[in-house]
Amino acid sequence: MVKKNCCVFISGKGTNLLALIRSSRSYNFPINIKLIISNRKNAKGILLAKKFSIPFKIIDQKNKLNELEVINELKKNKISIICLAGYMNILPKKFIKGFNGKIINIHPSLLPKYKGLDTFSRVLKFKEKSTGCTVHYVNEKLDSGKIILKKKIFISSKDNKETLKKKVQKKEYLAFSEAIFKIYN
Repeated sequence: MVKKNCCVFISGKGTNLLALIRSSRSYNFPINIKLIISNRKNAKGILLAKKFSIPFKIIDQKNKLNELEVINELKKNKISIICLAGYMNILPKKFIKGFNGKIINIHPSLLPKYKGLDTFSRVLKFKEKSTGCTVHYVNEKLDSGKIILKKKIFISSKDNKETLKKKVQKKEYLAFSEAIFKIYN
């Protein structure tokens, strides 16, 4: 099997990155993680890149030259798909257009509900009975791209922001890999 080259963009701990790395080690998983890009030099996910010997770049998105550097790195590594795994920056529209249909994101709600940040607080505030995560293509509008798949969890009366986050994250770890299988199979 010829695997597609993937770049994962991160900003934090890299828990979804770890799930993708583990999946990518499987013979029949359709991607190979060739590059990790972080917009934060202290992101703990960089330690995973080092641990698994995956090349990584730290970028400053405020600098337009770095956007060109990122594009060159993606082309140099023949990247077929970009996964946003806890990446907490909005990509420039020009970048999205240049990689149209090749960028996917995982979001911690059942889109189109609760786009953007602080989803768990809003889910609890509005007393939702369920929530989950959504893997979707990235377009120019925030959390509005074509949905690839969703994973649902039920909310108990005992759930708080932290317990909800943990429950949804467990679904995210499965959802990202399933979405990639769905795209390439």
